[in-house]
Amino acid sequence: MEWNPGFPLSIDAKCHKDLPRDIQFDSEKGVDFVLNYSKAMENLFINRFMHMFQSSWHDFADFEKIFVKISNTISERVMKHWQEDLMFGYQFLNGCNPVLIRRCTQLPPKLPVTTDMVECSLERQLTLEQEIQEGNIFIVDYELLDGIDANKTDPCTLQFLAAPICLLYKNLANKIVPIAIQLNQTPGEENPIFLPSDAKYDWLLAKIWVRSSDFHVHQTITHLLRTHLVSEVFGIAMYRQLPAVHPIFKLLVAHVRFTIAINTKAREQLICEYGLFDKANATGGGGHVQMVQRAMQDLTYASLCFPEAIRARGMDSAEDIPYYFYRDDGLRVWEAIHSFVAEVVDIYYESDQVVAEDTELQAFAKDVYVYGMRGCKASGFPKSLRSREQLTKYLTVVIFTASAQHAAVNFGQYDWCSWIPNAPPTMRAPPPTAKGVVTIEQIVETLPDRGRSCWHLGAVWALSQVQENELFLGMYPEEHFTEKPVKEAMVRFRKNLEAIVSVIAERNKNKKLPYYYLSPDRIPNSVAI
Repeated sequence: MEWNPGFPLSIDAKCHKDLPRDIQFDSEKGVDFVLNYSKAMENLFINRFMHMFQSSWHDFADFEKIFVKISNTISERVMKHWQEDLMFGYQFLNGCNPVLIRRCTQLPPKLPVTTDMVECSLERQLTLEQEIQEGNIFIVDYELLDGIDANKTDPCTLQFLAAPICLLYKNLANKIVPIAIQLNQTPGEENPIFLPSDAKYDWLLAKIWVRSSDFHVHQTITHLLRTHLVSEVFGIAMYRQLPAVHPIFKLLVAHVRFTIAINTKAREQLICEYGLFDKANATGGGGHVQMVQRAMQDLTYASLCFPEAIRARGMDSAEDIPYYFYRDDGLRVWEAIHSFVAEVVDIYYESDQVVAEDTELQAFAKDVYVYGMRGCKASGFPKSLRSREQLTKYLTVVIFTASAQHAAVNFGQYDWCSWIPNAPPTMRAPPPTAKGVVTIEQIVETLPDRGRSCWHLGAVWALSQVQENELFLGMYPEEHFTEKPVKEAMVRFRKNLEAIVSVIAERNKNKKLPYYYLSPDRIPNSVAI
């Protein structure tokens, strides 16, 4: 079924109860977004603010009234340090959306930054051009948001979007800090380039606009499209084309558990017209649909292959960029999944020819290409799988996307987005068009009102919860495989994962900002929340 034109195809079901019984949630695991939101509101004690739905907060300290300390060290740290450039830069590497930052090899003409502008930020006595050549400049471009319609579902509140470009610098301490921000794509007098040397509130508001734009791209593209919807495509193709006795069905079934169910619930309650998404988000009311339609053009097979995606952004050198824990842990988990999958593939396919001649397997790959990727050649998705190596990589993509990639971009949402000024879901005034005019009052008037702040907080809390009966990476309690060699491969896989857990735990010791989203003991097997 086509939920919206240009989307990956999804299950043909209007609501959860229309789904075949075997892919519905089991009774103890049902997810009801409306219920979860109300539960979140209760747990966070934020119901008491809802009667002042459309009033503004008075100042930043006022946000603390809804910000409940759930013994969550990261969110408290964000609250204390969110205005600092170091905290702003760090999030591009290890926050909720660590997939956009790329090395800048050439300044785009649409961002006319000069050495004079950023001189006070550059620590190596080099020009901006030289810093770019040395590999010390990074860029994040929110071009995708350019021209997206802002939410108009509530006629009483105007909401606004921007499409910023942010230039970042690796300083002498090897930390990433912002050095220039332009809030829209076309340079000009009314689109100034904001700098750390500007007035305090000018610079702060520019950073808040970047954080808000990052939130929109994270929720709709990094999270919804590139983990939820992609995993559903793999799941539907698996159920349609592979019989339950097929070894690849047995391998994948744990990694599509509840995915079709959670996505159906989301279409029913969350991202539908007048759904929960529309209540607090500037990209609600249809903007999120436009974003997915645009982003489908960049949804390539290569961009789902973790090592290739990191390389394509020029972010692969650990020596050069030492604090990129998302990359380091992701590569370890990718490798562990890849070697486990390779063992299973070798057990059932003794040659490339056997892979090529498996008609059910070929029908599975073709289904993903034709229906999921709408037969788009540019996506680079294989129409068929011709070798053991190709099959191993393909299955690694399926499992990694559903488990590790989803965990990396989902479970940090409360940590990084609960402090509203660090991830505003909407902005109530347009981006500034001049410097030297921004006041603290203006910033507070621009940030979400009380009601939308409460909805947002409820959402990021509910989405960050791990299910009670969650199954984590490497756990296969339903014995689909009876063959001894596969069971032995599973034991080796779990050992590899345990070793990764230890490495991450050791690194996180005494860290003020531990990074644990890709620790295998915290990675659910499938997209199920």
